[in-house]
Amino acid sequence: MGGLLNGQSVSSKAAATIGAGADDYTWAAAAVGSQHAASYQLATQKTVMAIGGFNGSDPSPTLAEFKAYVQKGEIHYFIGGGSGGPGGGNSAITSWVEAGFAKVTVDGTSLYDLTDRK
Repeated sequence: MGGLLNGQSVSSKAAATIGAGADDYTWAAAAVGSQHAASYQLATQKTVMAIGGFNGSDPSPTLAEFKAYVQKGEIHYFIGGGSGGPGGGNSAITSWVEAGFAKVTVDGTSLYDLTDRK
């Protein structure tokens, strides 16, 4: 599934990885931009948080809010890439995730396991 409104094309292996155990979390994953998140939500049929709204540039959630969700174990994966613009806190979220969590690449998709700190 993918390609909707220039959304990400999602491999079946990436969708299976994100979907595995997803019912244990409020969000199976989080991704910057609603189009990016929607592609994964459609492919997995699991809830994916859209960071930064439609373009990925809105300040929602804040870094502090995102950290709290992660600390509570509410989000399993962060999906790298996306169409987020600068500002809005999403670049701070991306930097925080990339610096602190284990990365797995599945069919070219960077997934950061938010339950596995470096």
